[in-house]
Amino acid sequence: MRSPSERFEKSMTSDNLWIYILSLLRKRKMYPYELRKEIRKEFGFSPGNVTAYIVLKKLDVGGFVRKEGVSKDRGPERGYYSITESGARELEKVNSLFSKYSEKISNIDNHK
Repeated sequence: MRSPSERFEKSMTSDNLWIYILSLLRKRKMYPYELRKEIRKEFGFSPGNVTAYIVLKKLDVGGFVRKEGVSKDRGPERGYYSITESGARELEKVNSLFSKYSEKISNIDNHK
């Protein structure tokens, strides 16, 4: 059985992978493998191959990212993703929510 802190860590990483994806796409467009590599480098966890693709597909269908095909001389077309205005707004909302609740939790001792 996982401890509360382990469950929290999972909920803040792989369960909310979309936050990390949108954060990275705010810098520049990337393809899925590159996103996974950057998540590992920047945030210290490794999402599964399939999980990253599923999250990207949901973000694309929801209008939060846009997929662009870039042809290559050899091999299949590589799909690059970029963040949309809607995706940027969602990311700002979640950043605001995280700050709000983090501050409330940090200030619990001050409310005694």
